[in-house]
Amino acid sequence: MTKSALQIARAAYQPKLPKALTGAVMVKEGEPTQSVADQEAIQKLFPNTYGMPLIQFVEGESKEYAPMNVGVILSGGQAPGGHNVISGLFDGIKKLNPANKLYGFILGPGGLVDHKYMELTADIIDEYRNTGGFDIIGSGRTKLEKEDQFEKGYEILKELGIKALVIIGGDDSNTNACVLAEYYAAKNYGIQVIGCPKTIDGDLKNDMIETSFGFDTACKTYAEVIGNIERDCNSARKYWHFIKLMGRSASHIALECALQTQPNICIISEEVEAKNMSLDDIVTYIAQVVADRAAAGNNFGTVLIPEGLIEFIPAMKRLIAELNDFLAHNGEEFNSIKRSKQRDYIISKLTPENAAIYASLPEGVARQLSLDRDPHGNVQVSLIETEKLLSEMVATKLAAWKEEGKYVGKFAAQHHFFGYEGRCAAPSNFDADYCYSLGYTASMLIANGKTGYMSSVRNTTAPAAEWIAGGVPITMMMNMERRHGEMKPVIQKALVKLDGAPFKKFAACREAWAKETAYVYPGPIQYFGPTEVCDEPTKTLQLEQAK
Repeated sequence: MTKSALQIARAAYQPKLPKALTGAVMVKEGEPTQSVADQEAIQKLFPNTYGMPLIQFVEGESKEYAPMNVGVILSGGQAPGGHNVISGLFDGIKKLNPANKLYGFILGPGGLVDHKYMELTADIIDEYRNTGGFDIIGSGRTKLEKEDQFEKGYEILKELGIKALVIIGGDDSNTNACVLAEYYAAKNYGIQVIGCPKTIDGDLKNDMIETSFGFDTACKTYAEVIGNIERDCNSARKYWHFIKLMGRSASHIALECALQTQPNICIISEEVEAKNMSLDDIVTYIAQVVADRAAAGNNFGTVLIPEGLIEFIPAMKRLIAELNDFLAHNGEEFNSIKRSKQRDYIISKLTPENAAIYASLPEGVARQLSLDRDPHGNVQVSLIETEKLLSEMVATKLAAWKEEGKYVGKFAAQHHFFGYEGRCAAPSNFDADYCYSLGYTASMLIANGKTGYMSSVRNTTAPAAEWIAGGVPITMMMNMERRHGEMKPVIQKALVKLDGAPFKKFAACREAWAKETAYVYPGPIQYFGPTEVCDEPTKTLQLEQAK
């Protein structure tokens, strides 16, 4: 396999570990825990794994461990650093006993159910150290929810002599890990299940999980390109760039990229919802900034938009809910109507408020809302080109203002969506170290007989040697939410906190950024050089931990 000079140099990088993990460890137990909400319901569903204590690893005396086999699964969307979690897990179990083996299940949780696996040997692991992607064993989105899946999984785990299974994934995947841990504990199968917190969206976090892995690298990757666009924007001085960023359920990526690059406008979905803003409110806000900059002779700028914005606009949420319901019951009649008449048909059937909003939408977006449904009959919100929707509506509003003499300027838009570009980037030093530590911590949780825990590494704005490694019971993060019409236990999503330090910092600066051209150009991720450049954590972490 041909490798670039960077790949060769990165292969030799030895990730840094918390000091407590560099030698023999012992468990220091904290207080018993309870779930973040719905304690009674969660305890009832997880009698064997509820209320376990928080765990911290401290330096201990060395002891001998019997040989064991471990399984690992990559679940859900890719995030930079997944290979290092597996490398850390591999090195950790080999240090416990060189006879230990690691098996990877192919293409996600489906590999466990379908008995597709491979042994991960030192030769294979060494090929993938400090690289991006999940291609070592692939990933998948099969949900582990049913008893027959758990039993099929148990068959292969028993056959391979696997004592513990590590599931690397986001909130849904770790919820599944918790359900699996509870099932195997209830059945006394002797299989431990450990989770690792992955998602570039940054919405799997709490006091014990300070950041999800991949978030640092993805944001630095996007911020580099946003900075490049800002520089082009400031050079050509004739375009407004509308940039959509990953983040369907939370705006952490948009906020972090704004803090790194200082764009003229950044919309935060959680604020839109909290202020009950309409689509027109957002369009008017953007148009006003465009008009004010034009008055100062600046017919250019940058706008950052989170991918899931539409679902956070309360009026749009109500429109989508009514559309979903209406089309579910009247799909055949709708499909029989001539395409050119379908829009008018829908307007005639909606409540007045929703009809007015639907009628105000550009043709292309209205069509996406009514035609492009997922297998459950719901709107595929991620397919809506929000960046084009907003720029079209801003253009329409500015044209009306021009006729009224309220706007003098030129408005031309460019559109971008940064998503896949950041999911498989080579991990930053922070993510390389953090992920390796998460994997190594998982091996220690297994060695100490734990199940139903998520690997936790904290104090992450300090040098890696001072990080605190341990475990957090997954049940501690859970609450009950309605999914597909039923109440289900799920890990609570972490949204942007409007009273949190990162948002407050952004809110304090945005007026100045809107008027001035205050762009910051972060440049590419640096792997070699001064610590303050190469190992810097996200602005979000620095502000949250006030360092």
